[in-house]
Amino acid sequence: MKKIINGIVFENPILVGMLGLCSTLAVTNKFENAYVMGICVLVVLVLSNFIISIIKKLVPENVRIPVYILIISTLVTIIEILLQKYVKNIYNVLGIYLPLIVVNCIILGRALQVASKEKVIPSVLDAIGVGLGYTFVLMIVSLFREILGSNTLTLMDNISSLTGYKAIYKIFPSNDILPINLFSKEAGAFLTLGLLIALAKYIGGKHESN
Repeated sequence: MKKIINGIVFENPILVGMLGLCSTLAVTNKFENAYVMGICVLVVLVLSNFIISIIKKLVPENVRIPVYILIISTLVTIIEILLQKYVKNIYNVLGIYLPLIVVNCIILGRALQVASKEKVIPSVLDAIGVGLGYTFVLMIVSLFREILGSNTLTLMDNISSLTGYKAIYKIFPSNDILPINLFSKEAGAFLTLGLLIALAKYIGGKHESN
């Protein structure tokens, strides 16, 4: 449990490591896009750490990175195929950011830093923590962006072909304030993420001083 909490809070890949920022900024205009992307990264992280921790002693040092990237890219390709077949709309929405999971520094970084050195269970727990940390940040950013930028909360829309129903909610009655179009655009993504990172740094600094 300590490893999981560590990955979510103290080694959060976005708020602490400043990794995965491109996908964070790109797919967080809707809550649904954010959690689906987060789940994809979480699954790849857990499976890649699991596989790499098992085969680490069999992989020569000089080909370690290419082998790890091959494993990660295979897992990403499988997820792409499944999304394209069963949830094509969300596959189209996530677009290029799905295959870019292959070169996401979060996944390769945990493979090199943890899975290639630790046993299977610690490696998997680390992947769960870091994956959840990534997913939670995407969900928080998308929550603020969608509510402020569209005055809606999309729990299920594009994945309705898989679940069988939609869940899109209007949050506030019509008013002169919302929606604020800025938050549905790229500038809103930068602003929201920047404020969240600043808040995390402030809380982290207060925690260290205590």
